[in-house]
Amino acid sequence: MYGKVGALQMAKKIKSKYTNDNIPVKNINNGMIILDNNLKVTGVKIMPRNIFILDYDTQNAIINNLKNVYNIIDYEFWLISADRPVDINVYLSQLQLLYNSVNSPVKRKLIMEDINKANMFMNNNIVDTEYFLLFKEKDEELIQKRIRNLINSFASAGLTAKQTSNDDLRTILDNFLNGGQTTTFGTVVS
Repeated sequence: MYGKVGALQMAKKIKSKYTNDNIPVKNINNGMIILDNNLKVTGVKIMPRNIFILDYDTQNAIINNLKNVYNIIDYEFWLISADRPVDINVYLSQLQLLYNSVNSPVKRKLIMEDINKANMFMNNNIVDTEYFLLFKEKDEELIQKRIRNLINSFASAGLTAKQTSNDDLRTILDNFLNGGQTTTFGTVVS
């Protein structure tokens, strides 16, 4: 039927029934996704800024500066927005402690309103949207040069950017591969 060569080719095509086994990610380290072919995917996280509360001239200046930033990039890149769940459990705990320590009925009522509002946010799966500019490259020196240039370019456009962290990259992968569900892989100790 297939023979040895045909069977080997079929086996290579069907490696695993799990999607994540077919993703070419070897590791996430030092703010970079390291692929099986040793290419590294990295970039910058761009802090959001609501420019629409600024005056018209400032808005136009920022938009024009962003055009300049994107026009000077002479390599393939991806602009990505990723939703990250907002965890306000610590804030809720602090509100509860404050509520328990306050005796004034007026203050307790205000704190309880904040607690209820925070619980509403938690129950509605509120997310924070984060923005990234990613690229792939093998050369570590060129990667660092590109990251510095991107951070400086975005700063000149009035935006703050920093190199992606391992956690940022895991969030991006979780968003694309797992529908936003966080994966938690633990070490099994025998």
